[in-house]
Amino acid sequence: MTTIQKDTQYVWHPFDIYKSENLLVKKAKGIYIYLQDGRKIIDGISSWWVNLHGHRNPKITNAIAKQLRYFEHVIFAGFTHTPAIHLAQNLCQCLPGNMKKIFFSDNGSTSVEVALKMTIQYWHNKKIKKHTIVAIEGAYHGDTFGAMSVADRGSFNIPFEPYLFDVLFIPFPENKDSISNFNDICKNNNVAAFIYEPIVQGSAGMRIYDAKILQKLLEIAQKYEVLCVADEVMSGFGRTQTLFASQQCDIKPDIICLSKGLTGGYLPLGATAVNEKILLQFQSTAIENIFLHGHSYTANPLACAAAMASLQITLSQNCANQRNDIAEWHSEFIAYINSKNYPLKRIESCGTILVLEIDNQVDTSYFNSLREYLYQEFLNRDILLRPLGNIIYVLPPYCITKKEMKKIYNAIDEVLDGLKI
Repeated sequence: MTTIQKDTQYVWHPFDIYKSENLLVKKAKGIYIYLQDGRKIIDGISSWWVNLHGHRNPKITNAIAKQLRYFEHVIFAGFTHTPAIHLAQNLCQCLPGNMKKIFFSDNGSTSVEVALKMTIQYWHNKKIKKHTIVAIEGAYHGDTFGAMSVADRGSFNIPFEPYLFDVLFIPFPENKDSISNFNDICKNNNVAAFIYEPIVQGSAGMRIYDAKILQKLLEIAQKYEVLCVADEVMSGFGRTQTLFASQQCDIKPDIICLSKGLTGGYLPLGATAVNEKILLQFQSTAIENIFLHGHSYTANPLACAAAMASLQITLSQNCANQRNDIAEWHSEFIAYINSKNYPLKRIESCGTILVLEIDNQVDTSYFNSLREYLYQEFLNRDILLRPLGNIIYVLPPYCITKKEMKKIYNAIDEVLDGLKI
């Protein structure tokens, strides 16, 4: 039995949709994934949006190796360690909203789960009855039950809907409807929290919206004392040009959820940052007011060391220049594609994110029939792009060169040119 046959027999992969066998990876370096069969694939989506600075970045690798010489993991209840302390301090100093403390968990879903539990217990500790949570239509916040509850109801969670708690959804923030709708909901003074993906909804199809509309929503939340939770799991660490998408609004969130690029794509780690308002309601010696939540691998030292090294790279001028270059290249490519007569509903960019929505006369959906065709067409050109149905998006590691990016652009041009619609 070959290795791939063993994979097929024993391993259950996420979103196991594609009919072909999984590709066996031998190694990875920079923006490339090297396969066992000798192929070299451009990682055009940063391996599910986590790999900020390229595979096997020497600074991050060395930071993990250095930490390994001391210890790999210790319980984080009653104990602490320097990697977690340094990371928490530096995150608080660079996050918008004057964040005071970081609660570590394992991934994006758990960072959101932590945030939701915090908002609910916040009002419970204050002995104020506020129970409604508001989210945005099309939202995706993770795959745990709390995270699914605040996500758009659809094919991904139909089997679980009876077990999800009730949430009110406002229209996607593309016009004033979302503003008036949110204001009407908040008027009853029962809204505990508003959770949102700032500026761009990732899994919904890289839907980009104006920071000015988000600002209006946050003004309403502030007026009615609604806690604001920014899910920056995807948008954090420079993806939308600013270091965090929340910086594009004057009103800052009370809680920020982080993961994905947090460790530069090396190890799982989630972080939930809170401001002083949140923190004050949990500073108590009464057991019923304590946040009784924890994970076995909370603040894993190796992950914290990786995250600290990745953050230092992200904050460098060189990385800022890389992000600016990618944003400029995207804009140039958009101008070129707009000069062609391709069947597109939209083509736009936000920082390092490029998105093209193909009009194949069928509703836009993750399950649009173009998905498998597009995925395979790009793989045939040795490029990893994982279309969201009929939506192609590019979200590369920051270390990509213009020549490498041009190969992705040329592939998109070729595929669009060859479409039979």
